[in-house]
Amino acid sequence: MCDYSLEHLESRPAAVGDKLVTTKFGQSFTRGFCSVYERRVPVCVHPGTELAFDHNIEIQAPFRLFPVRSLGARVARFRRMNEDKPYRHHDALELPSGQVVLLTSLCEGQRATVIQLPVTERQPARQASPSVVA
Repeated sequence: MCDYSLEHLESRPAAVGDKLVTTKFGQSFTRGFCSVYERRVPVCVHPGTELAFDHNIEIQAPFRLFPVRSLGARVARFRRMNEDKPYRHHDALELPSGQVVLLTSLCEGQRATVIQLPVTERQPARQASPSVVA
């Protein structure tokens, strides 16, 4: 899922092991994820995806007069919020403490790795051949 203000851009889904970076796309004020190797293509993350950041997650204050704030966590689970409000940001991260922050409030340039996709996104396990017992 990509936030409403990024829906017009060509994107791709996240995969386990993806190296992502937070960025701002074009003229949009919305921040999101892209691959460290493809900076112009948003990577859409589905709810339940788990991310590990290289450093503590930092958010930018709404007014640049205030300093950047570290959230004291390096892992987060992606989730959606405000889904009943079509023109609000939906993409968010839930921290181990239970705190939820909008993805668009993250500082640019933070790197994260996709460590786990939600159960509905995983590839089904290959079934083993039935054993023949003699």
